[in-house]
Amino acid sequence: MLRNRTVQKAVAGLSEVLRLPMAYRLFRRLVGGDLDQYVAEYVQPRPGDKVLDIGCGPGDMFGALRGVDYLGLDISREYIEAAERRFGALGRFLCTDIGVASIEAERGQFDLVLATAILHHLDDERARRLFELARAALRPDGRLITYDGCYVPEQSHLARWILNNDRGKFVRTLDEYVQLASEFFPNVQTHIRHDLLRIPYTHLIMFCSS
Repeated sequence: MLRNRTVQKAVAGLSEVLRLPMAYRLFRRLVGGDLDQYVAEYVQPRPGDKVLDIGCGPGDMFGALRGVDYLGLDISREYIEAAERRFGALGRFLCTDIGVASIEAERGQFDLVLATAILHHLDDERARRLFELARAALRPDGRLITYDGCYVPEQSHLARWILNNDRGKFVRTLDEYVQLASEFFPNVQTHIRHDLLRIPYTHLIMFCSS
């Protein structure tokens, strides 16, 4: 019990530190996660694509994209200001909570919506709001791509322990993620990866489309 409380305090302390953009970016470098590789393998944007990045943080994903019309949303004012300082007018960054009103003027105009490591931070109600926002933002032939920690039967004990102590308190099973996504998107494809970080961790990547 004492050990569990110690781990919980450590995770809470890390969460506070990672609110700082510089700390967040340093942590990403330490644990790995090659965004260029992820973009090339899964996102595959075309030049001129209009991209909505939900939960964009300090703009790291934008740094891995090339030649796109980009809008990043995040609830953290510190992250958004850091992204604006880093990229200036190359992209657009908006501090807002998840909500369709965020993209009302651009409804149905986006080719890609990205939700990278965000769903496992959201309870079911807020996750549904994210899917609703993505569905409203996308063109009829567009797609949502999500990337999150996931419980699967074949993962290592250490990976499961890390997921149990993740900053995100809503890590789900593959079926639970798919069930939520399917409420808004009739086509959901899934990919499980165990090798995207330097630490043992299981990711689920979903492709969601109409």
